Amino acid sequence: MTVLIRPYRDGDRDAVGDVCVRTADGGGDSRHLYPDPELMPTIFAWPYTDLEPSLAFVADNGERPVGYVVGTADTPAFVSRWESEWLPKVTDRYPPVAEPATPTEEMVRLLHHPRRMVLPELAGYPAHLHIDLLPEYQRSGYGRALMTAFLGALAYRGVPAVHLGMLTTNTPARAFYDRLGFHEIAVADAGPVTYLGLEVGPNAGLGGSAAG
Repeated sequence: MTVLIRPYRDGDRDAVGDVCVRTADGGGDSRHLYPDPELMPTIFAWPYTDLEPSLAFVADNGERPVGYVVGTADTPAFVSRWESEWLPKVTDRYPPVAEPATPTEEMVRLLHHPRRMVLPELAGYPAHLHIDLLPEYQRSGYGRALMTAFLGALAYRGVPAVHLGMLTTNTPARAFYDRLGFHEIAVADAGPVTYLGLEVGPNAGLGGSAAG
């Protein structure tokens, strides 16, 4: 089956949400942790497809998206829009939590604290991204192809560098990013997260053999 990398469309929203849910537990299915199927997309996918759709790309198997990359070119500006445009849409469903006591409540706390994304150590990497691909489509080059599309869009906008945060324990993801040329960024008090960065440059694109 041929998988096509293409720009995101409005009709992809539910499928992108499904991919997010099925990869949100360190690359695996998160439904046992977060029973609400809209929670993880509300934090890690839909803010990007809704607020910055021109930087969203999907891997389409001919029936539906089976992977995606989303992100922003300007993290501080995006966080401001998250606060002013995104939170008002979702706060009724996910009101703030004072003292999180469950995995769901921990995620809701993240939702309401987008300023966590603005760190001084990342100032030289203004863009950031999230990329997810269903397990059965990994290690076939589609992750690399998604990243190439995203980096090309950043280069077109003149963005100098991009960063991402990943769970340090997700060693397969780290190996993927290492193959693409990402390097670690030292961030104080990063907790369970490792931050990686990549210079975009004027000729962004990932050559070489498929690795996604």
